[in-house]
Amino acid sequence: MDATDMGSDLQQVLITEEQIGQRLDGMAAQFDADYAGRDPLLVGVLKGAVFVMADLSRRLHMSVPMDWMAVSSYGNGAKSSGVVRILKDLSTDIRGRHVVIAEDIIDSGLTLKYLLKNLQSREPASLTVAALMRKDTPAQADIPCRYIGFECPDDFIVGYGLDFAERYRNLPYIGILKPEIYQ
Repeated sequence: MDATDMGSDLQQVLITEEQIGQRLDGMAAQFDADYAGRDPLLVGVLKGAVFVMADLSRRLHMSVPMDWMAVSSYGNGAKSSGVVRILKDLSTDIRGRHVVIAEDIIDSGLTLKYLLKNLQSREPASLTVAALMRKDTPAQADIPCRYIGFECPDDFIVGYGLDFAERYRNLPYIGILKPEIYQ
């Protein structure tokens, strides 16, 4: 799938497939250095982080166990409902483990802030975030991120796991969705 397959839904391609791959290479190299000799657990947040988690983990030069969580605060709309729900919890006990949460994007950060507080109560050895993107929003929660792929504008972006109404996730790049599509 490429930009021409999207017809007129996209305003522009923001981050290409090649740029994503290059940045994930850098993030993986930093991860390998930071966790050398340790046994970190990589936790993906469904559904958006599927591509980030898969591609980041395949670039690592260490075997890394993985687990998944599903957390929701959006419902079916374009804006957060403000109510966070855990839809699928971890299968792994994280007490004493070095945990890295893989995320597609940090938007307001409210859902991730809730998730970090929840996981911190489980007494991991360390807890941090690897996010492919962080939006430049004025009211963003303070989130401790060790790995950030890209800073992005406060636009409605889709692709590479990011969706609108469960569409566009399978784009191999990040694009800005035209407002008339989601309004």
